[in-house]
Amino acid sequence: MDRSLYVAMAGAKDILDAQAVNNFNLANASTTGFKADLAAFQSQAVTGSGYASRVYATASSVGWDESQGSLTTTGRPLDVAVQGQGFIAVQGPNGQEAYTRNGDLHVTADGLLVTSTGQMVLGDDGPISIPASSSIKIGGDGTVSVLPDGQPAESLAAIGRIKLVNPPPDTLVRETGGLFQLAGGGAAPADASVKLSSGMLESSNVDLASAMVNMIDLARNFQLQVKAMKSADDNASASTQLLQST
Repeated sequence: MDRSLYVAMAGAKDILDAQAVNNFNLANASTTGFKADLAAFQSQAVTGSGYASRVYATASSVGWDESQGSLTTTGRPLDVAVQGQGFIAVQGPNGQEAYTRNGDLHVTADGLLVTSTGQMVLGDDGPISIPASSSIKIGGDGTVSVLPDGQPAESLAAIGRIKLVNPPPDTLVRETGGLFQLAGGGAAPADASVKLSSGMLESSNVDLASAMVNMIDLARNFQLQVKAMKSADDNASASTQLLQST
């Protein structure tokens, strides 16, 4: 195979991979607490016999954007936003402890505290259960307090504390639904330095304008790679015809 065709083909594939990452970010531009995935290109030489004259680019994931999204005041008592670095511990789909920045919390009909995507919020002793109450308050340290039905205001009682963690980013892997888990499994220790802001939500940190520009740029680059493949095929056909005529 002509190396130019291989370079163009590999380039087109990697551009599609980068486009998939960009589209994933665009799809989550309005997801609460979402962290944008990052992808980057790096040069690789085409190995093999002959003069080392061909180089192609490969796309690879380089983690995610750790910056905090903007905070929006909602005034809703079950909305919380993590201040700075850190995560809320939840139970992931695979039953393992997972971590999220999604502080859009709700209470199910069974009295369980869950995120907007249905993950149970974990406390010091497992999932947090909310008894029948007239009001719920979440403190800055994650303490959940309730006012039982029919009780006076001074009867506010703490029933648990949301587990807040801050594991090193290089120990985390992204899972489905925007969740993170420890790369080797297990659970991260609670970190008392992680704080919550009540009545607020963190927006996605995806830069929508940059993502749209990147999508257009990647589409144009893909078209260039397809044209390069067509040129390589045309050159091969012309060479074959020339050899046949001699």
